[in-house]
Amino acid sequence: MSIATVNPTTGKILKTFEPLTDSEIETKLALADKTFKKYRKTTMAQRSRWLNNTADILEEDYCKFAKLITLEMGKPIKEAMDEIKKCALVCRFYAENASEFLKDIPVVTEANRSFIRYQPLGIILAVMPWNFPFWQVFRFAAPTLMAGNVCILKHASNVPQCALAIEIIFNSAKLPEGAFQTFLISAPQVEAVMTDKRIKAGTLTGSEPAGISFLSTAGKNIKKTVLELGGSDPFIILDSANIEAAATTAVTARMHNNGQSCIAAKRFILVKSVAERFERLLVKKFQTLKMGDPMLEEIDIGPLATPKILQDIDKQVQETVTKGAKILVGGQPDRDRVGNFYPPTILKNIPVDSPGYSDEFFGPVALLFQVADLDEAIELANSTTFGLGASGWTNNPMEQEQLVEELEAGCVFINGLVKSDPRLPFGGIKRSGYGRELGIQGIQEFVNVKTIWIK
Repeated sequence: MSIATVNPTTGKILKTFEPLTDSEIETKLALADKTFKKYRKTTMAQRSRWLNNTADILEEDYCKFAKLITLEMGKPIKEAMDEIKKCALVCRFYAENASEFLKDIPVVTEANRSFIRYQPLGIILAVMPWNFPFWQVFRFAAPTLMAGNVCILKHASNVPQCALAIEIIFNSAKLPEGAFQTFLISAPQVEAVMTDKRIKAGTLTGSEPAGISFLSTAGKNIKKTVLELGGSDPFIILDSANIEAAATTAVTARMHNNGQSCIAAKRFILVKSVAERFERLLVKKFQTLKMGDPMLEEIDIGPLATPKILQDIDKQVQETVTKGAKILVGGQPDRDRVGNFYPPTILKNIPVDSPGYSDEFFGPVALLFQVADLDEAIELANSTTFGLGASGWTNNPMEQEQLVEELEAGCVFINGLVKSDPRLPFGGIKRSGYGRELGIQGIQEFVNVKTIWIK
């Protein structure tokens, strides 16, 4: 039962799937290879029409697709609906802008004519996670398809119906058969697919161990990769910040997707002068969050995606508390409920030798730290091995500039929520990965940047 829909709200197995056989994989790879040879010759205008068709389908049936997300991984339904709408947005963004992003770039040299041309690579393999089962795929697929590549999706094994639905959406949008295919395969089968000479590059969003394994296979075969891995994002609050606005945003920043997000704010770093007020506000706001059936629109917190995630987050909390941390709210699994429920939790006084100080907490747990000043806040923020996103709260222009300059992260947001935006590049540094998705940089990751020189 390696590939299955297991409802995280009830724990019931709803549907199981058999992984593709070697012969089925070969048939699909051959189709992708054949399709690419024709697809790469299609015009930008044609690809744009297909991608706009895709956006139309997403917008028309967003409720249906949102329910599928919630069924398979437990995201609150109102957040799932927003996810589908954002997928339509990224399709329209690249449908409108890809031709400009990939136009020839003239360069003056001693030649009669010299320029840079962007051309597709071929079949791109995407290994995608369960936590944003539509958005993670579409933010890869939209620019990749517009660039003239074709896509193969290996999705997380607990969201197979989402994976299949995405292929159906692209087919319904009239893309050529084989331009986008879902491979229902197990994790051990990924290496053989990535090794296949017809696969030209790959992207993975997931855990650090998964990224290392994927990178190792790609490296042995000299194939381009983009990795977006874990994060332990800091949320820094300084003296001049709007504390009420910061606390309100902090709830979304930590609780979005039931706390299961790489770019969720996880470490709240507070200067001493604002710490008490912020803590009081955050506790009050956490206590008002409604936990329950994620299919209900009034629910703020649904179940964690799997029993393993529930066990892991509980273990991290208990070890951190044993080391000396203090629980302000939450701190124990809801054992009276069926399903993978963990309540909104806040810990403070985090010991240096505890999981709360160094590990990524992938669940609804906020970790509070107190510092003396901005320099100490930045030092603590940068002390992690991760470098995905960071949020800083201050109305002092000099402090804002110092945060922008010194925070070690791929994304820095001042007085706002860290989030991905089709118009801006997204990705991390250090052990959070490398490469960029979205923006002009995202579409230029999987192309041949070809130099042309004509005398």
